[in-house]
Amino acid sequence: MQPQPDENITELQEVQEEVRGRTLPLWGRYLLISAALVSLVFSIYIIFNLGTWTGIVPFESQYFYALQALLLPLVFLIFPAAKRFSGRIGPIDILFAVLAFCLFSWFAWDSRMIMDHGWEYAAPFSGKLAALAGWIIALEATRRAGGAMLFSVCLLFSVYPVFGYLAPGFLETARNPWDFAATYHVYGTESLIGLPTNVFAQLIIGYLLFGVALQATGGGKFFINFAFAVLGHFRGGPAKVSVIASGMMGSLSGSVVSNVLTTGVLTIPAMKKVGFRSNYAAGVEACASTGGALMPPIMGAAAFLMAFMLSIPYSAVVAAAIIPSVLYYLALFVQIDAYAARHDLSGMEVKNLPRVGDVLRHGWYFVFVLVLLIVMLLYFQQEAQAPFYATALLLLLNQMDRRNRMTFEGIGDFFVSTARLFAELAAVVAGVGLIIGALSLTGKIGTLAYELVRFAGDSPVALLAVGAVTCFILGTGMTSSAAYIFLAVTLAPALVKTGLEPIAVHMFIIYWAMISFITPPVALGSFCAASVAGGSPWKTSLEAMRLGSVIYIVPFFFVLNPALIGQGPWSGILLSLFCAVIGVVFIAQGMQGYFYGVGRMETNRSTHWVARLLLIAGGFLLTMPGGGMIAVSHLSLAVISSLCIFLAWLAMRVPGLKSSQSAA
Repeated sequence: MQPQPDENITELQEVQEEVRGRTLPLWGRYLLISAALVSLVFSIYIIFNLGTWTGIVPFESQYFYALQALLLPLVFLIFPAAKRFSGRIGPIDILFAVLAFCLFSWFAWDSRMIMDHGWEYAAPFSGKLAALAGWIIALEATRRAGGAMLFSVCLLFSVYPVFGYLAPGFLETARNPWDFAATYHVYGTESLIGLPTNVFAQLIIGYLLFGVALQATGGGKFFINFAFAVLGHFRGGPAKVSVIASGMMGSLSGSVVSNVLTTGVLTIPAMKKVGFRSNYAAGVEACASTGGALMPPIMGAAAFLMAFMLSIPYSAVVAAAIIPSVLYYLALFVQIDAYAARHDLSGMEVKNLPRVGDVLRHGWYFVFVLVLLIVMLLYFQQEAQAPFYATALLLLLNQMDRRNRMTFEGIGDFFVSTARLFAELAAVVAGVGLIIGALSLTGKIGTLAYELVRFAGDSPVALLAVGAVTCFILGTGMTSSAAYIFLAVTLAPALVKTGLEPIAVHMFIIYWAMISFITPPVALGSFCAASVAGGSPWKTSLEAMRLGSVIYIVPFFFVLNPALIGQGPWSGILLSLFCAVIGVVFIAQGMQGYFYGVGRMETNRSTHWVARLLLIAGGFLLTMPGGGMIAVSHLSLAVISSLCIFLAWLAMRVPGLKSSQSAA
């Protein structure tokens, strides 16, 4: 049975408030609704180029400042300065909110004069004071919305032009006074209103709106019900439902945590009911939700940033992401099936599952809207306009359905959720813009790339290893979008200089920035799933790492040989895909200790770990694409892999000590 939209919106509100932020009073609710409506009107006016009809065409900078004037004040109302102030809005919050609104409204109003008089380099004294205040406001908004680590990185880099003359070696820069750094950050087009804000305002804002609309109208429950109807009766059915439903919703929303907390509350209890351990069930949900942000057709904000930075169509990013995401979800699916087979877990009773026909009859318009979005994205290539059309159609069809239509209060809740999401990301991209502005002002982007290449000794593999560690560390304290922007500016040029494919490099960065959601010490996706399952956060993270093991290795493979992201001749792509699919299946079986056609691998306790390691090694070698920078042919890898797999089978046949209990 399809849930009511108002219940879906309430659930979404609770999820957002549970993750971070405070509940606002009634006047704050009206303020959020107003800010969401006005910012959407501004965005639609610019994105659909309505100025050609009205004759009023604002500057880009004017539009960016206007959005910041609307959204940054909300950050100080939604996110407390510290946890002890989370109960109510204080005078400091209101002061910052009012100052942010007035200051950025002034920037928007006088943006033409600011540009014409070159305030970026020669502002009057009042302009310098305003720029310094805007700089401080942007940093504080970043701290509240993005957390301490993102704030620390943004602060360190934003003041780098001022103190860079004290830095050692190649990090040393010319001395820049405070007022010059402030005016460059606030009035220039390379910093606060630079690339990150540009992509947010011109592209991402529509997809954030669509994600909220999908949740508000019950799209998440529809995909879950559909997955239960199709897969629920198979062995380990609820876990397979989690993979499909969370993957689809994660792709559309791009948010790992909210996906865990919305789909996980249904899939995790169902998994436990058929026999999955709490930690394992939570690990499945964490992996499924994390992978969703890497899966076409939408993938999340970082994919749009990637298309913008590489100046390629979004369809090219989607095409490059297909094979890696298929391999990731295939590995997850096979591991679940192997685990269920190993532990004799059945599916759910058919009588307790929804019927496919009933689910589609009640929620057909979700499929229709999704198809429309994909067609507009990939065929008509209207990346910016597509989500607005899809959202409008979704809301219209939903309101025509008497069972699902939103009430007046529900519509208000929808705009409140939209404003919260807009405000959070607006603050994050403003802070990341300061990083890019500092590197632009000091001219250190090219220097950093050169020094990284020199440090790695011109070795792509060494540089990739350094990059993977850097991506992971930054991903533990920053959003994936923020980490991607920073690394795309600093690390990506160095990797490209070694001869690697640019799109593969950027995809590598996105993947490794997402890994922190399932990997300790932060593992936010795993920890949230553990809270839903009532399991151990650390044990859940370890299960998630095993289930998501392919995500750690595939990025290295598609960078060293881009056939796995669809680059190169079709023969090479098909051969690499064929080998990778088979290899991933063997890796998954080894990870879970179940060999298809043979049975449980721990039946021979004395050799089962040897057999599992050999099976994983064989799958790894088969998945590894031969040729390119990997100086081993596909044939050689296949021969060695076959030998490992045969030895694994042989190890299971060696007479030894039997065990009736699970060894792992």
